[in-house]
Amino acid sequence: MSYSSCVYGKIGNQKPLFPDDSEIDELFKIFRVLGTPNEQSWPGVTSLPDFKSAFPKCQSQDLAAVVPNLEPAGLDLLSKMLRYEPSKRITARQALEHDYFKDLEMVQ
Repeated sequence: MSYSSCVYGKIGNQKPLFPDDSEIDELFKIFRVLGTPNEQSWPGVTSLPDFKSAFPKCQSQDLAAVVPNLEPAGLDLLSKMLRYEPSKRITARQALEHDYFKDLEMVQ
């Protein structure tokens, strides 16, 4: 996850998206929301050096229940930011062009 996606989630939720007291606590909270990554959601994840087959197996939650204050376009943007596989994550440029920001004027 990128730091910006967690900040965006905090703005939409008005509290930290994944409040933690340690790295493993944060990781497990991410799993509880996004589901535990596996080979279907992130090909190659099980071969990463810190992946543990003993991680708790969690199912993903509906982001609308996790961040109920975000409108549909905001939820769509957040879901595109919170992708495990980096190549599937929205880029900064794509995020700026997302419908969520369509009513904002770009400052240069």
